[in-house]
Amino acid sequence: MSERKIINPDLKLIHDLKENGGEDVKKCFQCSTCTSVCQLSTEENGFPRRQMLIAQWGLKDQLMEDPGPWLCFYCGDCSKKCPRNVNPGETMMALRRYLTSLYDWTGLSRLLYKSVYWEIGILAIVAAAVALMFTVPNNFGFGLLNHSGSAPLSTVMLERFAPVGIADVGDRILAVLLGVLLLSNAARMFAGLTRGEKIPFHLYITQIPNFIIQGVTQKRWKECNNNETLKNWLRHLFLVSGYAIMFTLVVVFLPWFQIKDSTIHWTSFLGYYATAVLLISTVWITIDRIKKGTGMHQFSHFSDWLFPIMLFLAALTGILLHMFRVTNMPMETYVMYMIHMMIVVPMLFVEVPFGKWSHLLYRPLAIYVAAVKSKAKEVEKKNINVTQVAASI
Repeated sequence: MSERKIINPDLKLIHDLKENGGEDVKKCFQCSTCTSVCQLSTEENGFPRRQMLIAQWGLKDQLMEDPGPWLCFYCGDCSKKCPRNVNPGETMMALRRYLTSLYDWTGLSRLLYKSVYWEIGILAIVAAAVALMFTVPNNFGFGLLNHSGSAPLSTVMLERFAPVGIADVGDRILAVLLGVLLLSNAARMFAGLTRGEKIPFHLYITQIPNFIIQGVTQKRWKECNNNETLKNWLRHLFLVSGYAIMFTLVVVFLPWFQIKDSTIHWTSFLGYYATAVLLISTVWITIDRIKKGTGMHQFSHFSDWLFPIMLFLAALTGILLHMFRVTNMPMETYVMYMIHMMIVVPMLFVEVPFGKWSHLLYRPLAIYVAAVKSKAKEVEKKNINVTQVAASI
């Protein structure tokens, strides 16, 4: 299918991989135990041995063309069986972080993954910008100190404190910005995975349903016949459903979700479900990481901790905001609304295009491209056989 590539080692790759949590990659002596015990590894798309070797040789271009790192769901079996205690499962996770930084044309992902200070700093800067919008007098109707349109303190009037029309426009602008960043990075990933391949266009069309199914359900995860697989898959499914519902309520249905009074609306019940799922799932994930009871939770990068913590804080402040609002506590409601937005906006800005939430797109995209490549090879093999038969007649 693709032409043989000239080996051009990137001597920085090992160093960059270590910055992303792949500390042990050089210790691997290529025994292939990890690949033999992996239930998702195939002859056509083998991992993690292949990726460990590519990383050791510094073959950055070959790594960009390999969907293997994204086909791994980190069940931890490979790390348990490794005779060198190299922990190939965590190395695959480090490769995903590293690849995320390569897809990102802004360079922010690299800064966020390699430095705790950069990640906290960027989150703090965005949070401070949100706080200023609410506390500094302005002409947009926002602000605790906005004397031209101050919200009353006798009763909750969130519409006066944060006009839903302006908030709705801001949400849509943020959604478009995040979409452009994420999709442009995904396009770079797609270009890398398909570089040098000659794939009939119709094969891309035929595999779209599989891409959608994998993106919504991550059902390939269930093919890991591991004791923890079903639990982790169901928890992830519920977590994503809660996040997706909350994101939709805020971006699409904000005029209904952020109603002017404190009455219960139909969107409130969706919000209750999303909040409950986010709270339960994030606490559960955090406990697993603290206890280190499963293979995928033995090692945790800072970004692995930040992901559930930010979601938990977003859900918790959302609950407090709702409680203050329905009990008609004006100042508490306004302050909690500001704090809630200081958590949600930075979380979305950082995590969706640059952090772990981007994996929700990258993983099904890699599965999709791997399936397309596999079909293309089948077509090519069939055409070769037909040609050989025709030549022998």
